[in-house]
Amino acid sequence: MLVQKIVRILTRHRLDLIQRYQANPRAVQQEQLAFLVAKGRHTRFGRERSFGLVNNYDEFRKRVDLGDYKTHRYYIEHSLRGAESVLWPGRVKWFAKSSGTTDVRSKYIPVTIDGLHYNHMRGMKDVAAMASRLFPQSQIFGGHTLTLGGSFALERENLCIGDLSAILISQTPRVASVFRRPSRRVALMSNFEGKMEALCRECATLNITSIAGVPSWVLVMLRRLLEYSGKSNISEMWPNLELFVHGGVNFTPYRKAFERLIPSPRMRYMETYNASEGFFAMADRCDADDMLLMLDYGAFYEFLPMSKIDSPESVIPLSEVKCGVNYAIVVSNCNGLWRYMIGDTVEFTSIAPYRVRITGRVRSYINAFGEELMVDDADSAIDYACRVTGAEVEEYTAAPLYMSADNAQGAHQWLIEFRQEPLSMERFVEALDEQLRRCNSDYDAKREGNVTLKRPIVVAVPKGGFAAWLASAGKLGGQHKVPRLKNDRMVVDAILKMIETNKYNQHTTH
Repeated sequence: MLVQKIVRILTRHRLDLIQRYQANPRAVQQEQLAFLVAKGRHTRFGRERSFGLVNNYDEFRKRVDLGDYKTHRYYIEHSLRGAESVLWPGRVKWFAKSSGTTDVRSKYIPVTIDGLHYNHMRGMKDVAAMASRLFPQSQIFGGHTLTLGGSFALERENLCIGDLSAILISQTPRVASVFRRPSRRVALMSNFEGKMEALCRECATLNITSIAGVPSWVLVMLRRLLEYSGKSNISEMWPNLELFVHGGVNFTPYRKAFERLIPSPRMRYMETYNASEGFFAMADRCDADDMLLMLDYGAFYEFLPMSKIDSPESVIPLSEVKCGVNYAIVVSNCNGLWRYMIGDTVEFTSIAPYRVRITGRVRSYINAFGEELMVDDADSAIDYACRVTGAEVEEYTAAPLYMSADNAQGAHQWLIEFRQEPLSMERFVEALDEQLRRCNSDYDAKREGNVTLKRPIVVAVPKGGFAAWLASAGKLGGQHKVPRLKNDRMVVDAILKMIETNKYNQHTTH
């Protein structure tokens, strides 16, 4: 309790400051934009766009076009070669590597010194502060936090490229590292299997009170720890474990697995929105499915309604958003990103204060037949089908099956790896379809009378199948995730080919 009281005293001022910022969002965002533009004047990007003449939002949006990785790629490549003050003042030492777009195999997102200080590290500190307020009786600060991160490589002097999590671990102050496990040496190992073995040896007997990471990979780690320790559940191994800070994917499909592995009634879950491009939001209420948008993280926010995704002039500032609308998020921040569409979609659940739910990815959807199916719909349907049939889903992805000369209707093909298979696969498919029709009127209209869309087609992927596919693609561990929905069949066909090549047993339900 003493450590908890000390943490609460040290973080009280910061939490009060967050509340004051939330009460004056427009002023705070104007300050953030002024800070960014003032810094940007000393960069190649800013000089080319005459940032010296920018003194308000309207002037800023006139001089900077809406962009994404492709519009930033030229400048990022110069930064990678060592050029200074290209997108942000100074030389960029760290680049977070993430999955590429259609014409780029990998993206290299700059992580600047200011980005670390004002954004990523501030977010990590605020998570601890918020946890102390949300769970005042907790003992999470009396033990170690287990963080499952990725790895990075030193490409040359003053240039590191790798997973954001690895960059953050490597730059965590040594004082804070005392409370984090595994050791830095183990946490940054590039070989995933070797990392798991070393982590088990180092952490199985420690007093772990909290965990942070991407749910899918944390599940892999927890199951490996149980095999290593011989315990029946994680609560037997770590009786003081109370908190899992998660992000990266929707937690709903994984909750049941975590509750079974960690049966402690004291266990709590806290969502964060920490992407390669920046730290944006965190849960500020218990048992809520939304997150507080952080306004003073060296970021200026804009939003593009998904219904107008092809109309960049429809972008609006934070002050004009409405609840219940699906937006693509656009950010300018101190990592040197300018009016950058990061690819995520969000929906506001509140505007006083501003709270958001992540609904999916701009390109992670299926709209082959006008159904406009988003990841949020898919996660909801998977969760419902599991509850109805007693199933538990490890991973899934889905893509369209197009109409052909032999088949007048289209369909969605779902590849699902079950941790626990449904009591009835037929009922699982029915429930999946039922919930999709309930939560998506466009999908429901296309399913009417089986004229355009047939029922979903589910293929059960053998256990370990998705991990094997990730490994074959060089994406095992770290922050890599299975794409939930794709409007093309590249991912689905690659996994199906791998299954066929390995002669896995599979069954399909129509």
